[in-house]
Amino acid sequence: MPKNLITASFIALASTLPLAAQQDDARIKELALEAILENPEIIAEAIQILQEREQEEQRLAAVEVFEANKVVFLSGDNAPVIGNPDGDVTIVEFFDYNCSYCRRAFEAVRDVIEEDGNIRVVMREFPILGPGSDYAAKASLAAMKQGKYSEFHWALMDSKIAAYSIKEEGVLKVAEEVGLDLDQMKVDMEAPEVAEHITLTREYASALQFTGTPAFIIGDQLVPGFVDAEVIETIIAEARAEQG
Repeated sequence: MPKNLITASFIALASTLPLAAQQDDARIKELALEAILENPEIIAEAIQILQEREQEEQRLAAVEVFEANKVVFLSGDNAPVIGNPDGDVTIVEFFDYNCSYCRRAFEAVRDVIEEDGNIRVVMREFPILGPGSDYAAKASLAAMKQGKYSEFHWALMDSKIAAYSIKEEGVLKVAEEVGLDLDQMKVDMEAPEVAEHITLTREYASALQFTGTPAFIIGDQLVPGFVDAEVIETIIAEARAEQG
């Protein structure tokens, strides 16, 4: 075949490719639409797959951040520590006093602390449910200055005030019941370290992809959401096994 004829043939073939590709693309879209119309659940399944993929990517990113900053996240600097301060496993709890699931988690954590005796718990005040939550968090942190954080924390969590209903009045009542000096507490609530604790907690939560309460770090595991005492004990056992 002459060279110019070969060239002409390639040009002719190339000129038909875009049209063929467009026809194939149109046909693929047509078949996809037919499949969706016949099986609309495909859309829900596709969305679920994408959401699961995104959640897994976020989880892996959070784990990477935690591993790179483990000492910081597990530190009790400028944070209340309850349980055994020398415990062999650390739990970090992110919570809000107005959160109903935090109330349930508080019972689980308290049971684990009492039954185990070798658990260190770092409390991260994470007020996300309005002004009442913010006031309660500041009051709780201020109670540290009077050596009554644990007592006040347990009393407020165990109070008869309904979840989502904790406000200034209720906080002051509980504080008075546990013997806090209210005037001193109000002064201490405005201390820079109180605001710093809450700011850092929000930064930590964001970095770890914790968007709600409660959320936990148990040993080396990130645990968003409510877990009962049995699950906490299982993760603690795994952490101890890894420690050897």
